[in-house]
Amino acid sequence: MDKSVYINRIAKFLPGEPVSNDDMEEYLGYVGGKKSRSKSIVLRNNKITKRYYSRDKEGNSTHSNAELTAEAIKALCTDGFKLEDIELLTCGTTSPDQILPAHGVMVHGLLKARPIETISFSGSCCSGMNALKYAHMSILTGNSHNAVTTGSEKLSTWLSSQSYEGEATKLKELENDPMLAFEKDFLRWMLSDGAAAALLSDKPNPNGISLKIEWIEICSFANEVEACMYVGSDKDAEGNLHGWSEFTPQQWLDKSIFAMKQDPRLLDKYIAQLGTKKYVELFQKHNVDPLSIDWFLPHISSEFFRKKVDDEMVKYGVQLPQEKWFVNLTQVGNIGSASIFIALEELMSSGKLKKGQKIALTVPESARFSYANALLTVV
Repeated sequence: MDKSVYINRIAKFLPGEPVSNDDMEEYLGYVGGKKSRSKSIVLRNNKITKRYYSRDKEGNSTHSNAELTAEAIKALCTDGFKLEDIELLTCGTTSPDQILPAHGVMVHGLLKARPIETISFSGSCCSGMNALKYAHMSILTGNSHNAVTTGSEKLSTWLSSQSYEGEATKLKELENDPMLAFEKDFLRWMLSDGAAAALLSDKPNPNGISLKIEWIEICSFANEVEACMYVGSDKDAEGNLHGWSEFTPQQWLDKSIFAMKQDPRLLDKYIAQLGTKKYVELFQKHNVDPLSIDWFLPHISSEFFRKKVDDEMVKYGVQLPQEKWFVNLTQVGNIGSASIFIALEELMSSGKLKKGQKIALTVPESARFSYANALLTVV
Protein backbone atom coordinates (compact mmCIF):
# COMPACT_ATOMS: atom_id res chain seq x y z
CA MET A 1 0.00 0.00 0.00
CA ASP A 2 1.37 3.41 -0.98
CA LYS A 3 1.60 5.56 2.16
CA SER A 4 2.31 9.25 2.58
CA VAL A 5 3.17 11.45 5.54
CA TYR A 6 1.87 14.97 6.05
CA ILE A 7 2.81 17.91 8.23
CA ASN A 8 -0.63 19.11 9.30
CA ARG A 9 0.23 21.79 11.81
CA ILE A 10 3.19 23.65 13.34
CA ALA A 11 3.25 25.70 16.54
CA LYS A 12 6.00 27.78 18.13
CA PHE A 13 6.85 29.23 21.50
CA LEU A 14 9.16 32.23 21.80
CA PRO A 15 9.86 33.26 25.41
CA GLY A 16 9.27 36.78 26.70
CA GLU A 17 9.49 39.93 24.64
CA PRO A 18 11.83 40.34 21.65
CA VAL A 19 15.25 41.64 22.67
CA SER A 20 16.78 44.45 20.62
CA ASN A 21 20.42 44.75 19.61
CA ASP A 22 20.96 47.50 22.17
CA ASP A 23 19.66 45.37 25.04
CA MET A 24 21.46 42.08 24.31
CA GLU A 25 24.26 42.50 26.84
CA GLU A 26 21.73 43.49 29.49
CA TYR A 27 20.46 39.91 29.24
CA LEU A 28 23.68 38.03 28.44
CA GLY A 29 25.99 40.09 30.65
CA TYR A 30 29.24 41.96 30.04
CA VAL A 31 32.34 39.77 29.85
CA GLY A 32 35.02 41.27 32.06
CA GLY A 33 32.62 44.10 32.84
CA LYS A 34 33.15 45.62 29.37
CA LYS A 35 31.14 45.90 26.19
CA SER A 36 32.04 43.45 23.43
CA ARG A 37 34.40 44.70 20.75
CA SER A 38 33.01 42.34 18.10
CA LYS A 39 29.28 42.78 18.73
CA SER A 40 28.71 45.64 16.29
CA ILE A 41 30.72 43.91 13.54
CA VAL A 42 28.81 40.64 13.86
CA LEU A 43 25.40 42.34 14.03
CA ARG A 44 26.18 44.46 10.99
CA ASN A 45 26.84 41.30 9.00
CA ASN A 46 24.06 39.07 10.31
CA LYS A 47 21.40 41.85 10.20
CA ILE A 48 19.49 40.30 13.12
CA THR A 49 17.43 42.97 14.89
CA LYS A 50 15.37 40.87 17.33
CA ARG A 51 15.83 37.64 19.25
CA TYR A 52 14.39 35.89 22.32
CA TYR A 53 16.00 34.79 25.57
CA SER A 54 14.58 32.52 28.24
CA ARG A 55 16.27 34.61 30.95
CA ASP A 56 15.70 38.02 32.45
CA LYS A 57 18.10 40.93 32.88
CA GLU A 58 19.09 39.66 36.32
CA GLY A 59 20.27 36.40 34.75
CA ASN A 60 17.39 34.33 36.10
CA SER A 61 16.03 31.56 33.88
CA THR A 62 12.40 31.96 32.83
CA HIS A 63 12.05 28.60 31.06
CA SER A 64 14.11 25.45 30.74
CA ASN A 65 14.62 23.96 27.28
CA ALA A 66 12.13 21.23 28.17
CA GLU A 67 9.58 23.84 29.27
CA LEU A 68 10.01 25.80 26.03
CA THR A 69 9.39 22.58 24.09
CA ALA A 70 6.39 21.58 26.17
CA GLU A 71 4.80 24.99 25.60
CA ALA A 72 5.17 24.62 21.83
CA ILE A 73 3.57 21.16 21.95
CA LYS A 74 0.67 22.45 24.06
CA ALA A 75 0.09 25.19 21.49
CA LEU A 76 0.06 22.48 18.81
CA CYS A 77 -2.47 20.26 20.57
CA THR A 78 -5.74 22.10 20.00
CA ASP A 79 -8.77 21.82 17.75
CA GLY A 80 -9.40 18.10 17.84
CA PHE A 81 -5.88 16.86 18.55
CA LYS A 82 -5.00 16.45 22.23
CA LEU A 83 -1.87 15.55 24.16
CA GLU A 84 -3.34 12.09 24.80
CA ASP A 85 -3.55 11.51 21.03
CA ILE A 86 0.22 11.69 20.49
CA GLU A 87 1.65 8.29 19.50
CA LEU A 88 5.30 9.26 19.02
CA LEU A 89 7.38 12.18 20.30
CA THR A 90 10.71 12.97 18.57
CA CYS A 91 12.77 15.85 19.95
CA GLY A 92 15.89 17.51 18.58
CA THR A 93 18.05 20.08 20.35
CA THR A 94 21.57 21.44 20.59
CA SER A 95 21.16 22.59 24.16
CA PRO A 96 19.50 20.06 26.49
CA ASP A 97 19.08 21.08 30.11
CA GLN A 98 21.19 18.15 31.30
CA ILE A 99 23.41 15.37 29.96
CA LEU A 100 21.08 12.71 31.38
CA PRO A 101 18.10 12.02 31.25
CA ALA A 102 17.54 12.64 27.55
CA HIS A 103 15.78 15.80 26.46
CA GLY A 104 12.76 14.01 24.97
CA VAL A 105 11.78 12.20 28.14
CA MET A 106 12.07 15.42 30.13
CA VAL A 107 9.64 17.04 27.72
CA HIS A 108 7.34 14.02 27.93
CA GLY A 109 7.43 14.27 31.72
CA LEU A 110 6.18 17.85 31.60
CA LEU A 111 3.29 16.98 29.29
CA LYS A 112 1.72 14.59 31.81
CA ALA A 113 0.21 12.57 28.97
CA ARG A 114 0.04 8.81 28.51
CA PRO A 115 3.11 6.56 28.02
CA ILE A 116 4.45 6.84 24.45
CA GLU A 117 7.58 6.18 22.41
CA THR A 118 9.98 9.12 22.90
CA ILE A 119 13.19 9.65 20.93
CA SER A 120 15.87 12.33 21.48
CA PHE A 121 18.33 13.66 18.94
CA SER A 122 21.39 15.69 19.83
CA GLY A 123 23.72 17.68 17.64
CA SER A 124 23.21 21.14 16.25
CA CYS A 125 20.82 22.62 13.68
CA CYS A 126 20.16 19.27 11.96
CA SER A 127 18.91 17.63 15.16
CA GLY A 128 15.38 18.90 14.53
CA MET A 129 15.48 17.50 11.00
CA ASN A 130 16.82 14.20 12.37
CA ALA A 131 13.77 14.09 14.62
CA LEU A 132 11.52 14.88 11.67
CA LYS A 133 13.03 12.08 9.60
CA TYR A 134 12.54 9.50 12.38
CA ALA A 135 8.89 10.52 12.70
CA HIS A 136 8.47 10.40 8.93
CA MET A 137 9.90 6.88 8.73
CA SER A 138 7.87 5.66 11.70
CA ILE A 139 4.63 6.68 10.04
CA LEU A 140 5.73 5.35 6.64
CA THR A 141 6.40 1.92 8.13
CA GLY A 142 3.09 1.84 9.97
CA ASN A 143 4.78 1.92 13.37
CA SER A 144 2.67 4.96 14.24
CA HIS A 145 -0.20 6.92 12.71
CA ASN A 146 0.90 10.30 14.03
CA ALA A 147 3.92 11.92 15.61
CA VAL A 148 4.96 15.20 17.16
CA THR A 149 8.42 16.46 16.22
CA THR A 150 10.17 19.31 18.00
CA GLY A 151 13.20 21.51 17.63
CA SER A 152 14.14 23.69 20.59
CA GLU A 153 17.00 25.69 22.04
CA LYS A 154 18.01 27.40 25.26
CA LEU A 155 21.29 28.72 23.89
CA SER A 156 21.40 31.83 26.07
CA THR A 157 22.82 29.72 28.90
CA TRP A 158 25.98 29.05 26.89
CA LEU A 159 26.14 32.68 25.76
CA SER A 160 25.97 34.14 29.26
CA SER A 161 28.97 36.15 30.43
CA GLN A 162 29.33 33.65 33.28
CA SER A 163 30.52 31.07 30.75
CA TYR A 164 33.49 33.32 29.87
CA GLU A 165 34.32 35.09 33.15
CA GLY A 166 37.01 32.61 34.23
CA GLU A 167 38.93 33.06 31.00
CA ALA A 168 38.38 36.84 30.99
CA THR A 169 39.79 37.14 34.50
CA LYS A 170 42.83 35.09 33.54
CA LEU A 171 43.41 37.21 30.42
CA LYS A 172 43.04 40.39 32.42
CA GLU A 173 45.85 39.28 34.70
CA LEU A 174 48.06 38.73 31.65
CA GLU A 175 47.10 41.72 29.51
CA ASN A 176 45.27 44.17 31.76
CA ASP A 177 42.85 44.64 28.82
CA PRO A 178 41.39 41.28 27.80
CA MET A 179 39.72 40.66 24.46
CA LEU A 180 37.76 37.45 24.21
CA ALA A 181 38.84 35.48 21.12
CA PHE A 182 36.53 36.21 18.18
CA GLU A 183 35.57 32.57 17.73
CA LYS A 184 34.19 32.63 21.30
CA ASP A 185 32.50 36.04 21.10
CA PHE A 186 31.15 35.52 17.57
CA LEU A 187 28.15 33.32 18.41
CA ARG A 188 26.95 35.45 21.33
CA TRP A 189 25.39 37.88 18.82
CA MET A 190 23.88 35.24 16.53
CA LEU A 191 21.77 32.89 18.64
CA SER A 192 18.34 32.88 20.22
CA ASP A 193 16.02 30.75 22.38
CA GLY A 194 12.71 29.17 21.44
CA ALA A 195 10.88 26.02 20.39
CA ALA A 196 8.62 24.68 17.67
CA ALA A 197 6.51 21.55 17.32
CA ALA A 198 5.15 19.90 14.17
CA LEU A 199 2.27 17.45 13.94
CA LEU A 200 2.79 14.66 11.41
CA SER A 201 0.06 12.27 10.31
CA ASP A 202 -0.67 9.54 7.80
CA LYS A 203 -3.70 11.58 6.72
CA PRO A 204 -3.83 15.20 5.48
CA ASN A 205 -5.98 17.85 7.12
CA PRO A 206 -9.64 17.42 6.10
CA ASN A 207 -9.86 21.20 5.77
CA GLY A 208 -7.13 23.65 4.89
CA ILE A 209 -3.64 22.79 3.69
CA SER A 210 -1.13 20.10 4.65
CA LEU A 211 2.48 19.62 3.59
CA LYS A 212 3.18 16.22 2.08
CA ILE A 213 6.75 15.06 2.78
CA GLU A 214 8.23 13.85 -0.50
CA TRP A 215 11.67 13.03 0.94
CA ILE A 216 14.14 13.93 3.69
CA GLU A 217 17.88 13.38 3.24
CA ILE A 218 20.69 14.01 5.72
CA CYS A 219 24.43 13.86 5.02
CA SER A 220 27.61 14.46 7.05
CA PHE A 221 30.92 15.70 5.68
CA ALA A 222 32.79 14.99 8.93
CA ASN A 223 35.06 12.65 6.95
CA GLU A 224 36.37 15.68 5.05
CA VAL A 225 36.29 18.67 7.42
CA GLU A 226 37.28 19.25 11.05
CA ALA A 227 34.87 20.53 13.70
CA CYS A 228 33.77 24.13 13.28
CA MET A 229 31.34 24.74 16.16
CA TYR A 230 31.66 23.06 19.53
CA VAL A 231 30.69 23.16 23.20
CA GLY A 232 32.12 21.24 26.14
CA SER A 233 35.47 20.82 24.40
CA ASP A 234 38.55 22.64 23.17
CA LYS A 235 40.38 22.45 19.86
CA ASP A 236 44.15 22.05 19.58
CA ALA A 237 46.48 23.48 16.94
CA GLU A 238 45.98 20.40 14.72
CA GLY A 239 42.21 20.83 14.71
CA ASN A 240 41.49 17.93 17.07
CA LEU A 241 38.74 18.28 19.68
CA HIS A 242 39.37 17.38 23.30
CA GLY A 243 36.25 16.81 25.39
CA TRP A 244 35.48 18.32 28.77
CA SER A 245 36.41 15.11 30.60
CA GLU A 246 40.06 15.62 29.59
CA PHE A 247 40.22 18.88 31.55
CA THR A 248 40.13 19.71 35.24
CA PRO A 249 37.22 21.71 36.70
CA GLN A 250 39.54 24.71 36.97
CA GLN A 251 40.42 24.42 33.27
CA TRP A 252 36.71 24.34 32.45
CA LEU A 253 36.64 27.93 33.74
CA ASP A 254 40.04 29.08 32.51
CA LYS A 255 39.42 27.89 28.94
CA SER A 256 35.66 28.62 28.76
CA ILE A 257 35.17 24.94 27.95
CA PHE A 258 31.38 25.13 28.25
CA ALA A 259 31.00 28.28 26.17
CA MET A 260 29.83 27.88 22.57
CA LYS A 261 32.61 28.45 20.05
CA GLN A 262 32.85 28.62 16.27
CA ASP A 263 35.66 28.99 13.75
CA PRO A 264 34.43 31.69 11.30
CA ARG A 265 37.17 30.82 8.79
CA LEU A 266 35.98 27.23 8.40
CA LEU A 267 32.38 28.43 8.29
CA ASP A 268 33.07 30.83 5.44
CA LYS A 269 35.13 28.29 3.50
CA TYR A 270 32.77 25.31 3.57
CA ILE A 271 29.20 25.97 4.72
CA ALA A 272 27.65 27.28 1.48
CA GLN A 273 29.92 25.35 -0.87
CA LEU A 274 29.32 21.84 0.54
CA GLY A 275 25.65 22.52 1.18
CA THR A 276 24.81 23.71 -2.32
CA LYS A 277 26.72 20.86 -3.93
CA LYS A 278 24.72 18.35 -1.88
CA TYR A 279 21.45 20.19 -2.55
CA VAL A 280 21.96 19.90 -6.31
CA GLU A 281 22.94 16.21 -6.07
CA LEU A 282 19.76 15.38 -4.15
CA PHE A 283 17.47 17.05 -6.66
CA GLN A 284 19.21 15.10 -9.41
CA LYS A 285 18.81 11.88 -7.40
CA HIS A 286 15.08 12.46 -6.97
CA ASN A 287 14.63 13.68 -10.56
CA VAL A 288 13.24 17.06 -9.53
CA ASP A 289 14.09 20.26 -11.36
CA PRO A 290 15.55 22.68 -8.73
CA LEU A 291 14.15 25.58 -10.75
CA SER A 292 10.60 24.25 -10.27
CA ILE A 293 10.65 25.06 -6.55
CA ASP A 294 8.02 27.59 -5.45
CA TRP A 295 9.43 28.30 -1.97
CA PHE A 296 13.03 27.97 -0.80
CA LEU A 297 13.55 27.89 2.97
CA PRO A 298 17.26 27.93 3.79
CA HIS A 299 18.27 27.98 7.43
CA ILE A 300 21.00 30.62 7.44
CA SER A 301 22.78 31.74 10.60
CA SER A 302 23.48 35.20 9.20
CA GLU A 303 22.23 37.32 6.31
CA PHE A 304 25.91 37.42 5.35
CA PHE A 305 25.46 33.90 3.95
CA ARG A 306 22.46 34.72 1.76
CA LYS A 307 24.72 35.98 -1.02
CA LYS A 308 27.16 33.09 -0.45
CA VAL A 309 24.39 30.56 -1.02
CA ASP A 310 22.97 32.54 -3.94
CA ASP A 311 26.40 32.73 -5.60
CA GLU A 312 26.86 28.96 -5.24
CA MET A 313 23.43 28.33 -6.75
CA VAL A 314 24.41 30.50 -9.72
CA LYS A 315 27.48 28.29 -10.27
CA TYR A 316 25.24 25.22 -10.58
CA GLY A 317 22.57 26.95 -12.64
CA VAL A 318 19.88 26.51 -9.96
CA GLN A 319 19.53 30.10 -8.73
CA LEU A 320 16.06 31.03 -7.52
CA PRO A 321 14.76 34.62 -7.45
CA GLN A 322 14.81 36.17 -3.98
CA GLU A 323 11.01 36.41 -3.92
CA LYS A 324 10.98 32.60 -3.67
CA TRP A 325 13.23 32.68 -0.59
CA PHE A 326 11.50 32.67 2.80
CA VAL A 327 13.80 33.66 5.68
CA ASN A 328 12.74 35.19 9.02
CA LEU A 329 16.18 35.28 10.67
CA THR A 330 16.30 39.04 11.25
CA GLN A 331 13.10 39.01 13.34
CA VAL A 332 13.63 35.92 15.51
CA GLY A 333 17.38 35.24 15.45
CA ASN A 334 19.07 31.90 14.87
CA ILE A 335 17.24 29.33 17.01
CA GLY A 336 19.30 26.37 15.84
CA SER A 337 17.26 23.17 15.51
CA ALA A 338 13.97 25.11 15.84
CA SER A 339 14.69 27.67 13.11
CA ILE A 340 13.48 25.68 10.10
CA PHE A 341 10.19 24.79 11.83
CA ILE A 342 9.58 28.38 12.94
CA ALA A 343 10.15 29.63 9.39
CA LEU A 344 7.85 26.92 8.01
CA GLU A 345 5.18 27.76 10.58
CA GLU A 346 5.28 31.40 9.52
CA LEU A 347 4.98 30.43 5.85
CA MET A 348 2.07 28.07 6.54
CA SER A 349 0.27 30.85 8.43
CA SER A 350 0.98 33.54 5.83
CA GLY A 351 -1.80 32.65 3.40
CA LYS A 352 0.76 32.53 0.59
CA LEU A 353 0.73 28.76 0.06
CA LYS A 354 -1.30 27.21 -2.73
CA LYS A 355 -1.99 23.55 -3.38
CA GLY A 356 0.54 21.93 -5.68
CA GLN A 357 3.39 24.24 -4.69
CA LYS A 358 6.80 22.73 -3.88
CA ILE A 359 8.79 23.78 -0.79
CA ALA A 360 12.50 23.02 -0.41
CA LEU A 361 14.01 22.97 3.09
CA THR A 362 17.77 23.08 3.51
CA VAL A 363 19.44 23.05 6.91
CA PRO A 364 23.22 23.28 7.27
CA GLU A 365 24.92 22.31 10.52
CA SER A 366 28.36 23.85 10.92
CA ALA A 367 29.30 21.78 13.98
CA ARG A 368 31.05 19.32 11.70
CA PHE A 369 29.32 20.13 8.43
CA SER A 370 26.15 18.08 8.16
CA TYR A 371 23.26 19.00 5.88
CA ALA A 372 19.56 18.13 5.98
CA ASN A 373 17.32 18.68 2.95
CA ALA A 374 13.65 17.97 2.40
CA LEU A 375 11.05 18.47 -0.31
CA LEU A 376 7.43 19.18 0.59
CA THR A 377 4.30 19.53 -1.55
CA VAL A 378 1.32 21.67 -0.51
CA VAL A 379 -1.82 19.53 -0.59
